[in-house]
Amino acid sequence: MNAVQRGCRPGNLSLSGALQLQDDLAPVPAYDHYERTWLPPSPLLFQRHRGGENRAISSGAIRTLLTTALAHTGLTDSVTGGPLHFTPYDFRRLFITDAVLSGLPPHIAQVIAGHQDINVTLGYKAVYPDEAVQAHLAFLARRRAMRPSDEYRVPTDEEWTEFLGHFERRKVSTGTCGRSFGTPCIHEHACVRCPMLWPDPTQRDRMVEIRDNLIARIAEAEREGWLGEVEGLRVSLAGAEDKLAQLDRRRGNHIVVDLGIPTPRKAAVDPTGQ
Repeated sequence: MNAVQRGCRPGNLSLSGALQLQDDLAPVPAYDHYERTWLPPSPLLFQRHRGGENRAISSGAIRTLLTTALAHTGLTDSVTGGPLHFTPYDFRRLFITDAVLSGLPPHIAQVIAGHQDINVTLGYKAVYPDEAVQAHLAFLARRRAMRPSDEYRVPTDEEWTEFLGHFERRKVSTGTCGRSFGTPCIHEHACVRCPMLWPDPTQRDRMVEIRDNLIARIAEAEREGWLGEVEGLRVSLAGAEDKLAQLDRRRGNHIVVDLGIPTPRKAAVDPTGQ
């Protein structure tokens, strides 16, 4: 472990340093638990001095050290909720990713990792490219430098109140309007027709009442001969039915289907008795 701390920091790695580290490590034998055989002495990276000689650190001991260290950190897995668990594959990915991002050339990381193909080494660096993040941040800095500096001042209380009030004014009886900040309603508050309306599931009964009322008004307009009213009411009716369909689709996504408990099939009886 001292060899790792002394010579394998990514910022200090180079081809000559890696070769020098290999020369400094004493050749030690190691036992292969999968092949059930002893390996010939080699300059293993994970070794320690014990009992007057260098000995290889077993994979089980390394896993125990990693598990103990992770348990002390208190970090948990976002999926299972349990403590983090590292495998040798994860440890190698962390090392190569940090080494390459710290400036180590990929072909040198390939030599250290023992990969025959450099594409394997680059595959271990399976993270979002830091170069893309830095380029995007630099682009934002250049764009901000071109804008007037007063646009990035701290907003006043009136401006902040206006910003929060915009979202309060977007709430309607049947849901929430999704129009952009500072934009007026382009449908003259005919929310049933507007595709920007996000219907509220708790207001479904109100939407059904609006639809039934529109059907009755269309029937009345056709009976009285108000043909100019019929066209507009039908547009509103189509919008109301579309909002109800949206609510039904959203509710259907959360329905749990009971598949029942599977029962074993009875073996077929051979009529011949064989």
